[in-house]
Amino acid sequence: MNGLIVGIDLGTTNSLVAYFDGKKAVTIPNRLGGKLTPSVVSVDAEGKLYVGQTALERRGTSPKDTAYVFKRSMGTNRDFVLAGKKYRAEELSSLVLASLKEDAESFLGQEVTEAVISVPAYFNDAQRKATKRAGELAGLKVERLISEPTAAAIAYGLHKKDPNTKFLVFDLGGGTFDISVIELSDDLMEVRAVAGDNFLGGENFTEVLEDVFCDRNDIEKGDLTERERAQLLSVAEKCKIALSDNQSAVMQMKLKGETVECDVKTSAFEFASANLLARLKKPIERSLKDANIKVRDIDEIVMVGGATRMPMIRNFVTKLFGRFPNISLDPDEVVAMGAAIQAAMKERREAVREMIMTDVCPFTLGTEVVVTRPGGYDEPGHFFPIIERNTIIPVSHTERLYTAGDYQSRIRVKVLQGESRLAANNLLLGELEIPVPKKRAGEEAVDVTYTYDINSILEVEVKVVSSGLSRRMVLKKDDTDLTDEEIDNRFKQLSGLKRDPRDEEENRLLLLRGERLYEECTGDLRRQLDIAISDFEAVLARKDADEINDARKSFKSFLDSAEESKWDDM
Repeated sequence: MNGLIVGIDLGTTNSLVAYFDGKKAVTIPNRLGGKLTPSVVSVDAEGKLYVGQTALERRGTSPKDTAYVFKRSMGTNRDFVLAGKKYRAEELSSLVLASLKEDAESFLGQEVTEAVISVPAYFNDAQRKATKRAGELAGLKVERLISEPTAAAIAYGLHKKDPNTKFLVFDLGGGTFDISVIELSDDLMEVRAVAGDNFLGGENFTEVLEDVFCDRNDIEKGDLTERERAQLLSVAEKCKIALSDNQSAVMQMKLKGETVECDVKTSAFEFASANLLARLKKPIERSLKDANIKVRDIDEIVMVGGATRMPMIRNFVTKLFGRFPNISLDPDEVVAMGAAIQAAMKERREAVREMIMTDVCPFTLGTEVVVTRPGGYDEPGHFFPIIERNTIIPVSHTERLYTAGDYQSRIRVKVLQGESRLAANNLLLGELEIPVPKKRAGEEAVDVTYTYDINSILEVEVKVVSSGLSRRMVLKKDDTDLTDEEIDNRFKQLSGLKRDPRDEEENRLLLLRGERLYEECTGDLRRQLDIAISDFEAVLARKDADEINDARKSFKSFLDSAEESKWDDM
């Protein structure tokens, strides 16, 4: 008998596995009888491994040898040290996946060999590759990676709704936040736009309660021991769960032999979480803007992820959209169920109508160019978008680029992924070099074609216009010429943008605002922002106080108008 394909939700806080029983998706209980397996791994001094609930229990007593929230580190070079041994995030994830695989095999009575695994829609290539590698380390053939919001949409049966309907999937899990705008037409479920924050989730709201507890009891969190920190985290998590059903809850713990406590009301929790709620708004605004869809055009809002159980989150969404969201399915189970249905579609089960689903590029793909500024000077190191973020795939775009120097003999095309206007701040996926005839600057050109398919394979072709000579390379999420270390290092560079220090706070603020707007916008406005930022930096470099003052006013006025035009269609 061939092994079964299952659907797996590999979550930041909890993970679970589901299968399609011939009629519907069914979640599989773990060896302890629960549906949710905590995404926690612990190792003791003897090298014994604990995964799931048992590891979670050890977190309170052996915090140094217990790892959690490691999904946030997927695709990076961060090491977690447990009992003196180093583990990467994908290795820890593979241990969770292996545990789910064993539970599924025990429940189903047959071998499980393949899986559809969910990932946040906003995961980049390095993070997706790390997820696939985790599955393979667990002994699974990863049939497909599916975005969490898309899986949730399938589980909700959005593909069975009336054509020409638009949905917004609000996915707030333990450690990540995703927004997907999806449009349905006939047998086509089209992802119009995705946005998100890979470092925003239920864990952040738990930290808010930790801070409330410490502030009210005059405790410096940094002075707590690791075991006390673990205890505080456990108390805060219990309080967060209690506040989902009650107007107040008591946080209580032993600290240096004394009982310390505080009463937290839902209103105080919401007030303390104001900054997190504000962070939730930005990806929503970005996704609607990129999809060119107004709030009033959304037909249905679907809530996904355990953190959406919090009343403040549901109230936030209701107020923002002026309607109640759909919460009919268990937010913890819906992604795994959707992944299981997708697995059934891959197996072409008769009970499942196969949908044509489109996806989008979550990040912009482009290359590095030299930009000529007014006055005739060349400014190297700029990012030139070729396929903009949230472009529907499969897609192929061609851009013609010209030589920047006199009599240059070669052109090097850097394949970049990201949103920063500076090439160095984006993720380098690979390079391709091609010889060109030696002529004066601008007299030779190459056509650069990026083709991105539904399986997230990027083909890059560079063709010399005059000679017809061409070079081609293919970059895959899960098979690239770059080493793992190179990808990890390049992804790490994304987390810390390099900027020159500025003397005046107001100038710094305007430059940061300009960079943020550039990353949020696309098309002509993005190009105008690039020019405006460079012009203002050039004025600062000349250090003329009067000129800087005038330029600052002009630059601020431009940013104000850019901000207005960015949202005026919402």
